[in-house]
Amino acid sequence: RDYSLNPVSWFEWIFNQCVFESGYSVLELGCGDASLWSRNAERIPENMDILLTDISYGMIRDAARNISDNGSQFRYEVMDAHHIYKLDDSFDRIIANHVLFYCDNLDMVCSEVYRVLRPGGIFICSTYGSDHMKEISSLVKEFDDRIELSADKLYDHFGKENGKKQLQEYFSDVSWVQYDDSLYVTDYEPVVEYVLSCHGNQNQYLLDKYKDFRGFVSRKTKDGFFITKDAGIFLCEK
Repeated sequence: RDYSLNPVSWFEWIFNQCVFESGYSVLELGCGDASLWSRNAERIPENMDILLTDISYGMIRDAARNISDNGSQFRYEVMDAHHIYKLDDSFDRIIANHVLFYCDNLDMVCSEVYRVLRPGGIFICSTYGSDHMKEISSLVKEFDDRIELSADKLYDHFGKENGKKQLQEYFSDVSWVQYDDSLYVTDYEPVVEYVLSCHGNQNQYLLDKYKDFRGFVSRKTKDGFFITKDAGIFLCEK
């Protein structure tokens, strides 16, 4: 958010792609803290029925806290995307924002989404491409080539390069829309914090060299540091 070069934020952009209309029934899978809705609160059409779901009770609690309309348009359920306990043809829009690459059985999820999506409805699912944050990986490799920031590359499971083929097994019309953005970071601390927060083996090699690593990143970013963002959405029509 702080270093993005695109003036339109990710959540604002995602909201634009959904093309909501009054009266729509909407399902979000893996809603997290409901940022999609809280950051677009003034733009939500009236009379939409919005069901926010997540596999985590804690996330559902946070989502309900972050929505300020006293629940008039929103409902909340703890739900696994592999088992959507709703009737066939129930929703005009279904959203999965950076969710599908975490799903154990993508075929089961897509089958369930297809079942509960109305004919002519749209499934909006976001993911990354293989170039996403590549400069960060190169940076840590330069410091210590043993570091892997992620043991499991999410885009290999479901990404820009392979997602369309997987989705076309279920949906008649699948298109990719790129989010045009990158980062220009002018402070080394967020880079260090990001690296340490990743799900790889970096702490094994960096904790004993933390001061050295901070200094290394500081030198690399002192004139500004460009980072590629490779992300977007698949629009899937039933």
